[in-house]
Amino acid sequence: MAAVVIVGAQWGDEGKGKIVDYYTEHADLVVRYGGGPNAGHTLVVDGVKLIVRLIPSGVLRAKTTCVLAQGMVIDPTGLVVELDELGRRGHLRSGSLVISDRAHAILPYHVLLDGLREQGKGALGTTKRGVGPCYEDKVARRGITLGAFRDFTKLRERVAAALDSWNPSIVALGGTAPSVDEVLETVKPAADRIVPMLADTGALVERAVRQGKKVLFEGAQGTLLDIDHGTYPYVTSSHPTAGGACTGTGVGPSRIDTVVGLVKAYCTRVGGGPFPTELSDATGERLRKVGDEFGSVTGRPRRTGWLDLVALRYAVRVNGLDGLAVTKLDVLTGLDELLVCTAYETAAGPVDVFSMDDLTGVVPRYQRFAGWKEDLTGARTLEDLPKAARDYVAFISSATECPIFLVSVGSGREDTIVLRHPFEP
Repeated sequence: MAAVVIVGAQWGDEGKGKIVDYYTEHADLVVRYGGGPNAGHTLVVDGVKLIVRLIPSGVLRAKTTCVLAQGMVIDPTGLVVELDELGRRGHLRSGSLVISDRAHAILPYHVLLDGLREQGKGALGTTKRGVGPCYEDKVARRGITLGAFRDFTKLRERVAAALDSWNPSIVALGGTAPSVDEVLETVKPAADRIVPMLADTGALVERAVRQGKKVLFEGAQGTLLDIDHGTYPYVTSSHPTAGGACTGTGVGPSRIDTVVGLVKAYCTRVGGGPFPTELSDATGERLRKVGDEFGSVTGRPRRTGWLDLVALRYAVRVNGLDGLAVTKLDVLTGLDELLVCTAYETAAGPVDVFSMDDLTGVVPRYQRFAGWKEDLTGARTLEDLPKAARDYVAFISSATECPIFLVSVGSGREDTIVLRHPFEP
């Protein structure tokens, strides 16, 4: 298998950082196809934690080339900070990172506007990183690509035009827009670092796939946050679903061999929006504490709840998932009983189909499972797991009609049970 897409099958934070890092041992290229610094991947290697927000998790592999594709929106200053940190830790080598010249730049006025919007009525719970306003500029056809950084004379004209469009909104929200000079002075040092890394990444990635190289497409956030397929309007501004790998990179759908969906053994969500299985009790707090459920970008506590199979079946369908990678199974250790949502009770009766337009007020219908007390972190095969844990994983597979490819039982690379590797026949 040459081309593999990894997607989050819930509301994000499913542990993509670790799983992508694990799979990239066999990958020639790792391609990030959407989103921006609103996504954070936490990696733990040899007991050392590293958080990356823009650069793919594959940066930790010495032989892997990382690509930031044109579907992304990139904060140039934030990218340089990340480059410097990776360089200090010895994880960055010359030529190991290629950036699309068609990716759009998040500029200071995007961040300002995002923050102002989140202070008032109707706040969506964004990360305030400027991602939404940047995508708005892209769709409005006034966006600024990183390729524009090659010519600051033309860049000045485009920044001035964008500021003219945004200034009334910024003023109406109580802010003061930066000047063109202030914007250019902020991005100039970053531009000098980034421009030498720019390339036509669409051609680069497609050529690699055609040559039979192993390419891993790394999604950010999760299926239920997709702008078209998520719980609108409480969604992100891009396409975290598998289809986004094609539109965000320029590689045709016929080139994709396998799609793997990551699912946490329970559910979490950050920000506003419906969450049918949310727990606002001691069990929910326990999941948050044991699972370290705090945003890697914002530090905000995540909302927690039981696994929702209605939503997961939906993710299997819209992504065309070939397999599931179950993460954080170890977090459930110590609970006497586990609940899994298999349907919703609604005013019209029970339903087992996920409907974004009718989630408010639904009541989860649960199936109960025995918990387990044994420590899972030493497990390397399914047989190493206690029977209750094996039964739980087997039920997820049978209820979604999707095979299990991997089970994660800890934060380290080694804490992994592999049933099928997507890069192997």
